[in-house]
Amino acid sequence: MVSSRTNEALRAAAVAALTFVAANATALTTPSAPAVTPVLADVDSLRKIGAEVLATHEETNVGYAKLSQTQQEALSALNHEAGRCGGFEALPYSADLEPMSPVLTHVFGQLSERELKNRQFENSSQFMSMVEPKSEIQKAVDDVSEDNLRATVQFMSSYNDRTYNGASPNTAVDALKTRIEETVKNSPLGVTVEFVNHTGIRQKSIRARIEGSTRPNEIVVMGGHLDSINQSWMGDKRAPGADDNASGSSNILEALRIISQQARPERTIEFFWYAGEEGGLLGSAEIARTYKAEKKDVVAVLQLDMTLFPGDGEFTLGSMTDFTSAWLRSYVENINGIYTKARIVNDKCGYGCSDHASWNRQGYPAVMPFEATFNGMNHNLHTAKDVIDANSNFRHSAMFSKLAIAMALDLGNSTLREQ
Repeated sequence: MVSSRTNEALRAAAVAALTFVAANATALTTPSAPAVTPVLADVDSLRKIGAEVLATHEETNVGYAKLSQTQQEALSALNHEAGRCGGFEALPYSADLEPMSPVLTHVFGQLSERELKNRQFENSSQFMSMVEPKSEIQKAVDDVSEDNLRATVQFMSSYNDRTYNGASPNTAVDALKTRIEETVKNSPLGVTVEFVNHTGIRQKSIRARIEGSTRPNEIVVMGGHLDSINQSWMGDKRAPGADDNASGSSNILEALRIISQQARPERTIEFFWYAGEEGGLLGSAEIARTYKAEKKDVVAVLQLDMTLFPGDGEFTLGSMTDFTSAWLRSYVENINGIYTKARIVNDKCGYGCSDHASWNRQGYPAVMPFEATFNGMNHNLHTAKDVIDANSNFRHSAMFSKLAIAMALDLGNSTLREQ
């Protein structure tokens, strides 16, 4: 729980951290038919495409701009070329989203609150071990099947594409939902599986939910995006997306398979396969905004996006330290030390590199362990070459399902939370 004094400090820091720059904005169009899309992205990326940075959150180097469709495509291409998935967050259009406006002050204030919480944790004595080994969790972790992971990646990457704005954006999504339902049909826990419809795109997200036994209003979220994209300018335009992100999607499904056969957790555990990540975190951003508006108590969020390519060696993972929770990163290090024993290397990937940024901005603790460091990642992503090949390592990928299972079962039966 956060005290009223801490809340006052958070609000003060949020206001103090806001630095606004040039405000010579072009005229807004009407909300019903905007010619531009408001976005948050790294300032450097916005400037590289020639966008006018209307406001800057100096502490994180996140900029606010209003982009035309052509500029959005240029930003997407730039980020995908650099290896980032989304690379920006598309905001809901609002005539109030102007520099110095209360709406934008709130958006940047959310980023300031996360940075302050991270500093408070890092300056505290909470780095001590939070986790005790449990034999039942170890048994569940040991049940992860590399063959299951391979089968799901093969299934998802067999589609020509899973593009969020394609002609048939839900063909693969419908099939994935059926596969999820088949996976949990014999669970004693009564898993609910449903589509999540979105206001801005036709592609749907999928949510599976295991209701908590004693504290169902406390939620642990496991997620990964289901869409794919081909950002190459010529040649084969297929977007199989085996690593990005059939791999993370398969990890979440395998974790659900095993968790759904365990004793009911005290907290609720939700599993997401997000739509439209490649278009600016579209699915996860809307879900996280909705959860915040409904005052849902999300204790922790795990994002799995690309887990199949051991670019820095097998069982070495990158832990993204920007736009994530210092507390949750420390917790994952504890879990890893007991159940998965990977080598963890801290790294950064920039704003909006995956769906954890959506939850982070809404104030929810989020974490993203990655297949390698940012420079060591699979550079076949966003091309027709992102397929299962000799470099695909399902032993390495299995580590991420194991981490998800250990985190869900431990935190799902714990009173631990970010202070």
